[in-house]
Amino acid sequence: MNPDLERLHPYPFEKLKLLFKDLPGSDKSPIALSIGEPKHPSPDFVQQVLRDNTALLSRYPTTAGIPELSDAIATWLKRRFHLNSVDASSQVLPVNGTREALFAFTQAVIDRQRQPLVLMPNPFYQIYEGATLLAGGEPVYLPCTDDTGLQPDFDAVSEDTWIRTQLLFICTPGNPTGATLTKAQLKALIQLADKYDFVIASDECYSEIYRDKPPAGLLQACAELGRDDYRRCVVFHSLSKRSNLPGLRSGFVAGDSEILKGFLRYRTYHGCAMPMHHQLASIAAWNDETHVETNRALYREKFDAVLDILGGALKVSAPAAGFYLWPKTPISDEEFAQRLQAEQNVTVLPGRYLSRTVNGKNPGKNRVRMALVAPLEECVEGAKRIKALLDTL
Repeated sequence: MNPDLERLHPYPFEKLKLLFKDLPGSDKSPIALSIGEPKHPSPDFVQQVLRDNTALLSRYPTTAGIPELSDAIATWLKRRFHLNSVDASSQVLPVNGTREALFAFTQAVIDRQRQPLVLMPNPFYQIYEGATLLAGGEPVYLPCTDDTGLQPDFDAVSEDTWIRTQLLFICTPGNPTGATLTKAQLKALIQLADKYDFVIASDECYSEIYRDKPPAGLLQACAELGRDDYRRCVVFHSLSKRSNLPGLRSGFVAGDSEILKGFLRYRTYHGCAMPMHHQLASIAAWNDETHVETNRALYREKFDAVLDILGGALKVSAPAAGFYLWPKTPISDEEFAQRLQAEQNVTVLPGRYLSRTVNGKNPGKNRVRMALVAPLEECVEGAKRIKALLDTL
């Protein structure tokens, strides 16, 4: 077996299962705020495209996908991020959800013979870490704290670290923090990538769920620098959150054509082409914004309702984007999660399970992640139960 498999950490939900192993049962109905799986209905018109094209199951899809899908993605990118140019044939690559794409991308771009460093936010989406370890890289965790605006302090990274860096993961909007990077910050990172010759992988899967202002994107920052080649820059987007289609497993990678050329070669061997009827359904989803606006409004309504209940009882505030709350807990995050589960049958994820301890500090400690993905009534009931627990502490 690959010895690097032994370097993988247990997934957060494995840890959560162990944490709850011996807890007493509750007679209350379960409310899960732990998993970021969208629960809003999938668009009817997308479902109809799937039903209408099941006959295409008889055809092998190509890894690069059909040109019509790349065209739809390129058009959406230009419209959403005010880009002058996106070459659909060389700067866009459809993928089966960004989870597998983030993992595979890391395997394709890392040169394990050069003692590579891979930088990532802390807390983080655990795929960044697992992909790095299995590619033979060394993760470098950049703490995201209140003092840094819940984003990494890139100025604190030493020059020696930048010199060895091959890949920088950024997540904007952040999971679990909801914090976003500004165009000025993104431009500064692009300049660092030019100086030290590393690739920026920007995970932007939550970019369409925001409260007020659309978050900036990495390619948008490139364009404002006059760089339509998007050199050293790659973005990851998905229909899972934007369109409530997690089961479709559809997203895309876009950016530097030279990097994508090598990544396409890797994926051809990897065997991960998107089914034809999924491609046609994806075209329909990327071409429509009405359902996205409706989706965004539903999340705003839930955030307002939940924060109205918890705002005075918990150290929590509305995120700039995404569908998570990242509150501080008055007791240990693990104890808080245990008591909430045992006494109220509400599941949340301890923040330390999404972070790593660096220099004796874990930025997720005494925080929890709450995913407001359930219907409004369920989120409100969950907030009331959390408030009930808080009143006993």
